[in-house]
Amino acid sequence: MRIGVLGAGGKVGSAVCRAILEDPELELVAAVDPKLAGIDLGQTLGKSAVGLIARRDVEGLIGERPEVVIDFTEARASYQNLLKLAAAGIPAVVGTTGFTDSELAKLRDAFVGVGCVIASNFSIGAILMMRCAAMCAPYFDSVEIVESHHDQKVDAPSGTAIETARRLIVARQEAVDTPFLADNTSNLKLDGARGAEVEGEVRIHSLRLRGAVAHHEVVFGAVGQTLTIRHDSHDRGSFVPGVLLAVARVVGLDELVIGIDGFLADR
Repeated sequence: MRIGVLGAGGKVGSAVCRAILEDPELELVAAVDPKLAGIDLGQTLGKSAVGLIARRDVEGLIGERPEVVIDFTEARASYQNLLKLAAAGIPAVVGTTGFTDSELAKLRDAFVGVGCVIASNFSIGAILMMRCAAMCAPYFDSVEIVESHHDQKVDAPSGTAIETARRLIVARQEAVDTPFLADNTSNLKLDGARGAEVEGEVRIHSLRLRGAVAHHEVVFGAVGQTLTIRHDSHDRGSFVPGVLLAVARVVGLDELVIGIDGFLADR
């Protein structure tokens, strides 16, 4: 399968490129990163990438006729690139987060008849963490989420933390039809001390630390007990299996799908 990568010079993008180069069933035919444009990627990705020149924009990538494009860039650039990929009929797998509701609606309209997968987290472990947490939601009175990421991450909270919070709320509503206990804090000595709130029920606390990669912790509380469910990505290679799973599935889609959870349903 012919693959193109947007954001090939990024930390996740470069890990994805290396995985493609090592997979005999995949061929990396184009890599885009404005900061590396014109550079032989053998210098950054290793010997297997010698002769592959980084391109500046998505138009050059489209010209190489990839069968699937993987995008790990940033939301504003990604949105425009995805519209161009949809118009060219090229399926996309997207790890970029931060799209607005309006942008997602327009992307849904654009990817009619063409597959697209957008996921806030491609780690299989993170998906299972969310599933386990949703299973526990009906049995505990309160819950909060702590997410930690590297100090270069520009958005907060993480998309995974927000998605986890929403799943907890839905799971609880469907099972017991009563919300999590309300927060009784009445004296905030510092603004933001109690974190951000999702739909008035689940609070999220975001840490940005040098040395961290991606870490999510769901802490439940009930009378006399707490339960913690935690997932840690120590290396960006943890995202690669989920990305490649999405690449295999996206060619069979004819619409935009959010998340890779559905791809694990038969396992």
